[in-house]
Amino acid sequence: MTEPLKSADIHQIQRLIPHRYPFLLVDKVVDIEGFQTARGIKNVTMNEPHFQGHFPGRPIMPGVTIIEAMAQTAAVMVGTALGMEDRNMLVYFMAIDRAKFRRMVVPGDVLEMNLETTRGKPGGKVWKFSGVAEVEGEMAAEAEFTAMMDLPKE
Repeated sequence: MTEPLKSADIHQIQRLIPHRYPFLLVDKVVDIEGFQTARGIKNVTMNEPHFQGHFPGRPIMPGVTIIEAMAQTAAVMVGTALGMEDRNMLVYFMAIDRAKFRRMVVPGDVLEMNLETTRGKPGGKVWKFSGVAEVEGEMAAEAEFTAMMDLPKE
């Protein structure tokens, strides 16, 4: 019998990563399979501050915030697998590769970020991920990225 899939609601997410409004870009993470895969959910709403200037009259979620949402999903996945709740884990981008944007993301969309770990292990600091962000099954963005997990000492 396999272990059930894990998930993280907004309260658990805030116990795992330090991001807060206006830069907390993932509402929940579901289907967490250890260190391997996870799916993040972001409900895109008009009241987010980047829509004031990107762009007036035609609000579009900036591509960099889509990639950041993917990275936050990856951090929650790893933090959940490592049991890092309330441990002040920090995560830093080291590289973003092969980023492509395929569809605009606008208020009212539900952005789903599917993440996969391509390199990393418990106790390791440098992790690599591959991510695809979709809206209603249509690819909005994809990217590979490397991050450093700054884990607190025991």
